[in-house]
Parts: sequence; C-alpha cells; structure tokens
Amino acid sequence: MSTDPFLPAPEHKFSFGLWTVGNPGRDPFGEPVRDRLSPVQLVELLGEVGAWGVNLHDNDLVPIDANASVRDGIVREFRTACVSNGLTVPMVTTNLFTDPAFKDGAFTANDQAVRALSVQKAMGAMDLGAELGAKIFVMWGGREGAETDGCRRPDVAIARLREAVNFLCEYSVANGYDYRIALEAKPNEPRSDIYMPTTGAYLGFIATLDHPELVGVNPEVAHEHMAGLNMTHSVAQAWDAGKLFHIDLNDQLVGRFDQDFRFGAANPKAAFWLVKFLEEVGYDGPRHFDAHAYRTEGYEGVKDFARGCMRTYLILKDKARRWRADPEISALVAGLAESSQAAPPVGRYSQGGAESLKLCRLDRAALGGRELRYEQLDQLTIEILCGVR
Repeated sequence: MSTDPFLPAPEHKFSFGLWTVGNPGRDPFGEPVRDRLSPVQLVELLGEVGAWGVNLHDNDLVPIDANASVRDGIVREFRTACVSNGLTVPMVTTNLFTDPAFKDGAFTANDQAVRALSVQKAMGAMDLGAELGAKIFVMWGGREGAETDGCRRPDVAIARLREAVNFLCEYSVANGYDYRIALEAKPNEPRSDIYMPTTGAYLGFIATLDHPELVGVNPEVAHEHMAGLNMTHSVAQAWDAGKLFHIDLNDQLVGRFDQDFRFGAANPKAAFWLVKFLEEVGYDGPRHFDAHAYRTEGYEGVKDFARGCMRTYLILKDKARRWRADPEISALVAGLAESSQAAPPVGRYSQGGAESLKLCRLDRAALGGRELRYEQLDQLTIEILCGVR
C-alpha cells in the first residue's frame, strides 16, 4: 500500500471532462499532435490515474448526426466502461458552439429556428445525462455574444437566454431529472464579447428566472482570471448566495487567451486561497478539472497532467491545514479579529441599536494608526507554500 499522502481517492470527487484529457493538442495555429482516443479509452485513462468522475458534452460521446440506434449503442458501451473503471458521471453539458448552425449564438441567436434547435439539443443532452446518472447540467454560452452590437440589442439577448433557461428548468422538473443547472460565465472568446462575462453577472441573472432555486453557477478559474478578477472572491460570492453548484479548476495568466493550464501551474498562490476556501466552507460538490495538457505531450504526458491537477489540489489542501495550524499565523489572525476599541455590534437594524451606535465615541485617529501586520502574514503564507515552515 502506498504511503503517498497526495494520491486521489473517491472522497475527493476529482473529475475530468472527455474534452480535457481527450484534447488532441490542436490550436488555432497548429494541427493535432495526439491521436484522438475513443470515449471508452478516455474512461480507461481516467480510471488508471485515479479520477472519480468523468463529465461530457453531448457530442463528446455521441456524434451530432448519430441516429437513435447508434446513439443507444454508444451510451451502453460508455456506461459499461464507467462501471468497469469505477467512474461516475456527475455532470453533463451540451455543445452549442462548435457546429456552424450556432455561429451567431444559440439561445440568443436572431433566427428563431436556431433558438429552437438549441433548446431541442439541450433537452437531448439532459436526456443523455439522466441515462448516465448525472445530476448537474452546466450551460456555457460560448457563442452567446457579439462582435458588433448592431447584431441585436443586448437586453433582447438576455430575454432570449432567460426564456431558454426557464424552458429547460421546466423540462427537467417535468421529467423528474432533478438537475441542478449551473451557468458558466466567460468574458470573451470565441466571441469578442460574451453576454454574461462574470460569475457575478450570472448571479444577478438567476434572480430573474422563474425557478431560481434550480439554477446556480459554475465558476471557472481561467474565465475569471481572463477578466483580471479574483476567482476566490467570485466563488465566495456564489457560496454565500447558495449557488456554487459546480466548479471548474484550471489555471490562467491574467489577460491572456483561454489557456486552460493544469491547476496551479500559473498562479499557485491564488490556487492556494481557492483550495483553502473550498475546504474550510465544506464544499462537497465535484472538483472538476477543465484543463488541457500542453501541446508538447503524448498520452503519457496527458496522464502526468491529470495526476498533476489532482496532486496539486491535495498538496494545497495540506498547505491550508499547515497554515491554520501554524502558531505564528494563528496569533496574527486572532489579533485581526480583536476589536481595538469598545464598540457595539452593528447587527440587524433596530431604532435602539441605531441610537446607541450614533452615540458611540470612536477614536478615528487611533483606528487609522493601528498596524495590521499583513506583510508578515503574507510572507508567512509564502513560506508555507515554499515549504520552509
């Protein structure tokens, strides 16, 4: 039995998409560098590296033009492979961005026939996920955007998106699928601008739906970093709202194209704060790695990539434990929580509480002169991450 403390186990709920480990290394400037593996081969690869779950777009598994007989045979073979390799299917989604029919969007397209095709395709993906046991349905609006705002008014696009999400919520309820629908934001790419660019934008949108209780978000590290945002803050807002239904873990240099690096590969400090937050609040959903191996790799390198994503998460989880247990850090954090002056709590509003607060004499100059020692706290965090304490 291995004594390595950073090996994945089912309780960690680590998952990968077929499109992640199955990415052949093609990019806009180069042809594929790896042969394409079948879904069954990818399941076997994920079983070998110790993953818990496998996620998929509908067309990662079933070709878009497959007939019913071919579809059913593919699904049976895939389900058997998942059972044989000990993998579950926690999440499915639908591809509404690759086919030329969706070149001007899907749910938000100007053409009513395209919008109908999009909802039809999403219903089929829900059916597929239900057959495989998935309970999370992610929606990423990859083409729901614009290069020129002359194409449509953005409020019309939002109304169309709302109509589609409302319809699919009702479809899930009517069929007893019990999906938690998770909306995934991205600021741009492949469109110049995508209508719901951030997790916060989707949280505002969810409140306008007919069934907001069924809908949450799927924040992605790379997508938040593309906009220069703090992923941990976005995740915390989603968690506070009770809307963190799923999460995509990868990495990304700020301001670049969607790089989808191995988790922690670019910003280990940011990854540390994210892992620390997820573990401390008790997030119990899938930890999905929506990332890709470097184009330099063959499939042995893809296995290294997948193992690296999971290993980095577990290493950072251990670093978070060490951070909390460090006596010097604990003393600094405890000091931050101590009030420097006697002051009434704000709490819920009452007339008496408001009067008491107005009469409270607080030494503003002393508050401004208080030293907070964040430099030391951050340096100690770096030392924990670098393994010198």
